[in-house]
Amino acid sequence: MLSPLVGRATYLRWVCLVLGGALLMPYVMVGSVIGGLIGLPAAPGPLPQPLVFLAVLPLVALTGLVLPVRALEVTAARSLLGAEIAPLPAEWASGRRSWDERRRTATWFTLHLGVGGVMSGLTLATVPFVIVTILLPITGVPFDVWMLSSLWEVWWSGPLLGVALLVALVYLTAGVGVLLARSAPKLLGPSPAQRLALLEERVRRQAVRNGLARELHDSIGHALNVVTVQAGAAARILDRDPAVARAVLGAIEESARAALEELDQVLGVLREQEDEPSTAPARTLADLSGLVRGTGAAAEVTGDLATVPSEISREVYRIAQESLTNALRHGTGPVRLALVVHDDHLELDVRNPAGRAPGRSGRGIDGMRERVTLLGGDFDAGPAGGEWHVSLRLRLRP
Repeated sequence: MLSPLVGRATYLRWVCLVLGGALLMPYVMVGSVIGGLIGLPAAPGPLPQPLVFLAVLPLVALTGLVLPVRALEVTAARSLLGAEIAPLPAEWASGRRSWDERRRTATWFTLHLGVGGVMSGLTLATVPFVIVTILLPITGVPFDVWMLSSLWEVWWSGPLLGVALLVALVYLTAGVGVLLARSAPKLLGPSPAQRLALLEERVRRQAVRNGLARELHDSIGHALNVVTVQAGAAARILDRDPAVARAVLGAIEESARAALEELDQVLGVLREQEDEPSTAPARTLADLSGLVRGTGAAAEVTGDLATVPSEISREVYRIAQESLTNALRHGTGPVRLALVVHDDHLELDVRNPAGRAPGRSGRGIDGMRERVTLLGGDFDAGPAGGEWHVSLRLRLRP
């Protein structure tokens, strides 16, 4: 049973540390050659001279600052350390590296190679020592280390010390691996400014998706409801009054064609075909008469619709469309629509005798409220005096 600190990931992190030590070796070799030329005494044993080790770290940092080593280090940190490093957007990864990114990459490269060099040296020195101490009772070779020669007179002291050193090395490696895994996302991942930009882009994309969802719900949902109601009416009067039924079928055709045009427009936005914009223009309050005629509602429009800004005109048209859709779906009597355009604001009021209330699963009222809120207006919807009403007030200028 492994402890919480030492697990399966420890051995992969050990490999990552050994990799850092291997990458450090060329620097140490160059430093050792220069140290020999200037008369620096060589270190006893297989480990490098400590002064050489410290002297090459600035060269490692300079390499990380100049050379594109980030991709290699990110791959090693993800696959061997198990670090969760957020990817950079393609336009950032392929563009010029900022100095902040260079500094963070150089810091990580120096940390990886420096700590990896130390742990590789400890591994190289400890493992042979552990093997010799464990085999000491069998070989019987006298071994004087750290003035502990008297311990070898007891046959079990050598294996016990070897196992203790091996366990200490494993736990030290596990602890260093955990620290590196926690440092990697901060040094190799996006900077705080980049994270903020990513968050803003995610919010922008979510807003676009929400807007498209509202467009699909209001336009296509409205058309389907109108077609459903009119088809039912045409079926009931087909034999009794063919002329009226024929007119209703014409209205169904018109509603379906308008829905196809709006669907084509929304799909064009989804495909992001900026070079091939949709030929279907966005519907505004100028199309309100056709909308009202298709639903059979009684409408009263006061004021000049041409003075309404295009953005507000589009949103109010969608709100009127969704209000009429709800009236057809849930109402029980004639629908009255009143639109008043003042000098600085407009008011829309849609009423019909209350039937069953819209279900909780519907998104229409929430979508209308979102539209009005984004434009800084006032919105109200619900039963009042035996009627269901939708009312809004929007300023025409900010």
